[in-house]
Amino acid sequence: MQKRLLYLFRYWITLMAIFIVEKPLFMLYASGQKGTLSLRDYVDVMYHALPVDLSCAAYFLIIPLLLIIVSIWWNNLPLRNIMRFYNIALAIALALAFVSDAALYPFWGFKLDSSVFFYLKSPQEAMASVSVWFVLVAVLLISLLVWIITKLLNNTYCKPNKVKRVFPVTLLFVLLMAPLFLSMRGGLKESTMNIGKVYYSTNQFLNHSAVNPVFSVLSSISKSDDYSQQYNYFDEHERELLFNGLYSTTGSDTPKLLNTERPNVLIILMEGFGGDFLSSISGLQDVAPNLDSLAAQGVFFSNCYAGSFRTDRGIVCALNGHPGLPSESIMKMPNKSRNLPSLAKKFVEMGYSTDFFYGGDINFTNMQSYLWSNGYQSITADTDFSVAERQTNAWGVNDDITFSALLEKLKNREDSLWHTTFLTLSSHEPFKVPSNRFEDDICNSFAYTDSCIGAFVDSLKQTALWENTLLVLMPDHGFCYPRTGFKSAPHAHHIPVIWTGGAVKQPVKIDKLMNQTDMAATLLAQMEIDHSNFLFSRNVLSEQYNDQFAFYTFVDGFCYIDSTGATLYDNAAGKVQENMGNGTVEQNLNRENRGKAILQTLYDDLDAR
Repeated sequence: MQKRLLYLFRYWITLMAIFIVEKPLFMLYASGQKGTLSLRDYVDVMYHALPVDLSCAAYFLIIPLLLIIVSIWWNNLPLRNIMRFYNIALAIALALAFVSDAALYPFWGFKLDSSVFFYLKSPQEAMASVSVWFVLVAVLLISLLVWIITKLLNNTYCKPNKVKRVFPVTLLFVLLMAPLFLSMRGGLKESTMNIGKVYYSTNQFLNHSAVNPVFSVLSSISKSDDYSQQYNYFDEHERELLFNGLYSTTGSDTPKLLNTERPNVLIILMEGFGGDFLSSISGLQDVAPNLDSLAAQGVFFSNCYAGSFRTDRGIVCALNGHPGLPSESIMKMPNKSRNLPSLAKKFVEMGYSTDFFYGGDINFTNMQSYLWSNGYQSITADTDFSVAERQTNAWGVNDDITFSALLEKLKNREDSLWHTTFLTLSSHEPFKVPSNRFEDDICNSFAYTDSCIGAFVDSLKQTALWENTLLVLMPDHGFCYPRTGFKSAPHAHHIPVIWTGGAVKQPVKIDKLMNQTDMAATLLAQMEIDHSNFLFSRNVLSEQYNDQFAFYTFVDGFCYIDSTGATLYDNAAGKVQENMGNGTVEQNLNRENRGKAILQTLYDDLDAR
């Protein structure tokens, strides 16, 4: 009996040691704040991580415990050999989680979760952001960790002796399941174990460092598909009181900014082109001179915030007027996304032909299914280009090539009314483009896309198309620059939105606080097209748009911004992460509650679609 207990104890101690050591290693690699982290920070992270680490270790101890109980009755059970297989499988899982988490965090800004499995369905795109050497080093590191972890776990083995008193010994080991289940659950309190139990700091990187990546993946997989029960902060009456009036679809007193109600509409979704790269909204100088110039010459929405943090979510924000979701991507849910209102569907109703243009893999993140079901009648993607062209960028075809192809396509267009959406891709990791304006790869790639936009607009102006075209320039999501910054901060979601083209009457700057999702209703209102079914989109040019605010989501959290300040709420921690501005206690609470009401309503709406 003693050897069996010793074996379980040694196995548990080894698992805990592995989890604890992983924390400082993650911090050393993934932190962009190396100079600011103290020894105390490392100790605090390891200490506050213990509840989830204990829970995770308990899950992995269940199989050894059950095998130990079987061995009490079956003395010849090949326990050691069975555990060798289990240890290898467990080592592979832990090594993959640890390395993937550390490697992806600098790019994603959040902990590893179940979304990684979706990207593994398209391995070429999943690997597009990193170099071959990066992948090779990761594979070698995973292999090394598998060997180390397997050896450590195998060394815990103690050969059990034959048991004479079978029943009482069995009872003892069965009783050991109680503390294991308590550890797995997180105690006897009403709340069960969750990621938020390790959050302790205002520094989000420290909170993330304390999260066990294996637990993060498992907990995200286990989330219920009953969306109406997620983010269920208020009873229905209180939610309704808080939400009603925030997204008013009424109001027709709209100044006309266009020369015609039926322009051709070209929407260019600029990959990650956040406001940090435009001097016209207090960003970097000289990175995007063409966009800065177009902002001065057209309708410039200078105080707009992206709705989410990834392309699959940002496209839905822009084209469907539907806010991004913090834990789901509606683009990946065909049964849900096809029921959304969309700009393309509205344009088809008005007699427009519609098409989508992209130089990358149109099947990535279920995009093709989404586009067909949302009103696009034709799709151009990477397979429509030559093999050589498809190899110009890790993600597909570089922007200079796709912009040239788009121009030729538009010039040969015979339809009298058309709507095209074009998604760029060069301003994305690994930020390798055919130009060298800046030593910094990130700035250089955004400058390159800006130059492609400038050349395209100059060429479009020389055609007869220009006079009746409304060109909408809008990012799919923002960008945090420098990369060491806080990726959920408001500045990382502040984006430029520009209307230009011959259909625009005159230059005007719109500084109203707004969302990317508001572009749908605002554009349709300009064209005298009903937008009442766009429940989360507002016509910001209406004189009735007085309650100005912006709302966006990040992984398991949201930010609500209004004239009193900004509130970032972390749902994993179950509390406000930060209140920005000089708002009163009452104003801070009002922003928090409004943000919660929006998020709860979003998930109720998702469940109903």
